[in-house]
Amino acid sequence: MKKTAVWAGVVAVITGASVLFMDKVVMPGYTRHGEEVTVPDVEQMAYDEAAATLAKAGLSARKTYNVRYIRDVDSTTVIVQRPAAGSAVKPGRRVALVVNKQEKPLFSVPDFYGKPLDEVRRTLQRFDMTLTEVQEQAVYDVGEDGRVLGQSVPPSTQVTYGASISLVVGRIQEQQQVAQVSVPNVLGLLLDDAREEILGAGLNTGNVMYEYSSLLVPNTVINQKPAANTLTDPGRVVELTIVITPD
Repeated sequence: MKKTAVWAGVVAVITGASVLFMDKVVMPGYTRHGEEVTVPDVEQMAYDEAAATLAKAGLSARKTYNVRYIRDVDSTTVIVQRPAAGSAVKPGRRVALVVNKQEKPLFSVPDFYGKPLDEVRRTLQRFDMTLTEVQEQAVYDVGEDGRVLGQSVPPSTQVTYGASISLVVGRIQEQQQVAQVSVPNVLGLLLDDAREEILGAGLNTGNVMYEYSSLLVPNTVINQKPAANTLTDPGRVVELTIVITPD
């Protein structure tokens, strides 16, 4: 009985010593309990340089890729880091370094016909497309005013992010109502007098046709087109027929 008690005491001492050793020596060495390092700022660095900087701080790097391609950003440049710079972490912690996608993704160009220009601009921004030129085309339908009538890249064309496009957009034009004028009656007038009347009414004269007659007064107007008192647009040519006598 006495021997059993002695052995029990020995086991208890050994067990206590083992637990103390694990708690004070082994576990702190394994977990580096109480130690912390500050994550350095490696954003905007090249990935290799950023990884080396983290290694000097007792940390490791893990490369990840951004979910969306960002135009004009090199694929080796660190865009974001997680944990953020200044964070306190345990030594050996892996820091995720986010870089740009290496290849520009393809997408299908939408059909912009009939869409308002502002809406199209927002769509182009989502696809990171460059609008190089907007040409205006006169339209007389108010429903086409400010809307796309044509695009340089046809719909459904596969292009990469950052591609360029130009658009043709409708711009409303007011239809001016031109006041019509009345054609003067120049029948029976001499040719020069008839021309003066026509020009004075805001019209023009063109080629003169001739008709032979020995009964009518020579060089007088016997026919006009348009007819007298007809309403017509300013500047219209009035055709005249005058009398000439046979030789």
